[in-house]
Amino acid sequence: MHDQCCPTAFYELMKDQSNSKKQRPIVGITIGDINGVGPEVIIKALEDNRVTKYLTPVIYCSAKVISFYRKQLDKHNFNYFQCKEIGNINPKKVNVLNLWEDEIEINPGTQDPKLGKYTKISLSRAVKDLKSGLIHGMVTAPLSKEMVQDDEFNFPGHTEYLTSAFEQKDSLMLMVRDDLRVGVVTGHIPLRQVPDSITKELVASKLKILLQSLKKDFGIKKPKVAVLGLNPHAGENGLLGEEEQQVLQPVIKEIKEQNNLVFGPYPADGFFGSGQYKQFDGILAMYHDQGLIPFKYIAFGGGVNFTAGIPAIRTSPDHGTAFTVAGRNQADPTSMLSAIFQAHDLIKQKMSHHQ
Repeated sequence: MHDQCCPTAFYELMKDQSNSKKQRPIVGITIGDINGVGPEVIIKALEDNRVTKYLTPVIYCSAKVISFYRKQLDKHNFNYFQCKEIGNINPKKVNVLNLWEDEIEINPGTQDPKLGKYTKISLSRAVKDLKSGLIHGMVTAPLSKEMVQDDEFNFPGHTEYLTSAFEQKDSLMLMVRDDLRVGVVTGHIPLRQVPDSITKELVASKLKILLQSLKKDFGIKKPKVAVLGLNPHAGENGLLGEEEQQVLQPVIKEIKEQNNLVFGPYPADGFFGSGQYKQFDGILAMYHDQGLIPFKYIAFGGGVNFTAGIPAIRTSPDHGTAFTVAGRNQADPTSMLSAIFQAHDLIKQKMSHHQ
């Protein structure tokens, strides 16, 4: 997991690509939980012929898994190129990187710990290629956090795993759809741990990552950012909690004095309910559900999860494994397609930023 990160390889690859209009960004796609909706939404998304027009998709999996779902979904016109090494892919087609030959039992909609091994093979190989500059970006299909936990993978989710893999002190889970971008200070932790986790140091770190990402990843020269309060009514001047006065206001003041457009703390309910969120380039929520409930209400089906603060591009759909609909040919690929195109746009922005 701790292969040496090589961002220079990425930029060399970008330089080569910018010299040839025929080449497309290479985007690796991890399979996620094989019994979840990941394989289905990947196949459905990659059926869209716009994908191979703008980029080269590479599914990190096994052709046997893709073949199973191709038949099950009755997608007989879905064609792909198979290979075992990233250097042998076909730049104009959907590619499947054959990572294993094992015969595995696939039961869509069923949680199977035996399949967690293959989820991790897919993810670790894609991360290795991303670090080496062999792919430009990565889209991760949903994994079951329970099915992948072991001594080597002891993380609440992709974001924390990638932060460790790229040896970063911190990162930011940033939910994106069009001009709506919502980050969270605390992510996958129990709600009872949230107040003690809201420190000046953590809020300042997340806010700086958000500002930097809006500039670098999204090309916004002078981003305007809103910070939400932790408590109802943003604490009501200390009546309903003191975190706003003791933590958030000092951090906002400090970062504003560094010539940044940062405002708040705002009461979260009225902020979204009144449409005030439309006035900002980025929003920093204090905890997972505070940010993700309104985001998914506004953007569900087309939202994208982006990991800001790591020296690589990773996106994912804004939904989970959805075991309840897996295998029924009911999964909507819109969010996966959005994640693929968002990765493409971020790659292009990264190219222009480093030219």
